[in-house]
Amino acid sequence: MSRWQRFKHSRVGYASLWIFMSLFGLSMCAELIANDKPLVVRYEGQFYFPIAKSHAETVFGGDFSTPTDFLDPDIRHNITSNGNWAIYPPIHYSYETLNYFSQVPNPAPPSTENWLGTDDRGRDVLARLIYGFRLSILFGLALTIVGVTVGIITGSLMGFFGGKFDLISQRLIEIWSAMPELYLLIIFASIFNPSVSLLIILLAAFGWMGLSDYVRAEFFRNRALEYVRAARALGLTNVQIMWRHILPNSLTPVITFLPFRMSAAILSLTSLDFLGLGVPPGTPSLGELLSQGKGNLDAWWISLSTFVVLVATLLLLTFMGEALRDAFDSRKSGAMSGGRS
Repeated sequence: MSRWQRFKHSRVGYASLWIFMSLFGLSMCAELIANDKPLVVRYEGQFYFPIAKSHAETVFGGDFSTPTDFLDPDIRHNITSNGNWAIYPPIHYSYETLNYFSQVPNPAPPSTENWLGTDDRGRDVLARLIYGFRLSILFGLALTIVGVTVGIITGSLMGFFGGKFDLISQRLIEIWSAMPELYLLIIFASIFNPSVSLLIILLAAFGWMGLSDYVRAEFFRNRALEYVRAARALGLTNVQIMWRHILPNSLTPVITFLPFRMSAAILSLTSLDFLGLGVPPGTPSLGELLSQGKGNLDAWWISLSTFVVLVATLLLLTFMGEALRDAFDSRKSGAMSGGRS
């Protein structure tokens, strides 16, 4: 049975993949799900698309030439009366929209207007969860790709050449791994303006070392096999041997560790945002919502909803990782026993 078939045979892992991809796909369309601007407006016989282009308030019967606030009751009345109509997203708030018309103090509890309530600034929690989930997944993907690339390059070079190169590289990695990562993040956060790209660079500088050990071991084992000797006898260069022959046979630990590396990346971003060392202020993130929940213990909806999203995301990635590990296990040549169910 092929690896893909063994992965599909793990019902929990296969279902987790579909659920995760569906949630990620929906989050990529966050602007169509949670936005304070209508998708389409038909006003006085003309069609407008505020989600794609900003319009002045005077276009819809307002008094000012500033960008239209579609949450304004007067503007809503104008575009929904006298034959005019508008199609709004399911959630009428973006991640940065303030609910100025709330009847209760912020943070406001869940209501028909704000399904998961608002945070301490009056922003919709559900909208921030959707955008924060997307940011976490994209950050995890970017950090995983960078870390895996660096880990494969360094591990393959050490495992293929060995000898003094491997010995010196190992000592340098030991020195680098002993650096206090959190302290360095605090120092750089105080020197540079916080940004997602800076976080990826700093975390990737330390995140590749664990994977390089596995790749090094695979290259060290495979370089002594007969097919490598045959390729060398045919006159192939070291780069060709590494790329064409050894690397494809050394990717099993890389692939099986991908979901777990993404989980670690998401947890790192959440932890740094919780401590105030992550993304710039105002950016929707799960860690920032957890920090608000800690500061507003009576607003239980903030902590509870964020905790559920974070735990569900990590569980889905964990189930996918376990299914991948079983699928790539060479000892399981027959059908899997139904996976974890």
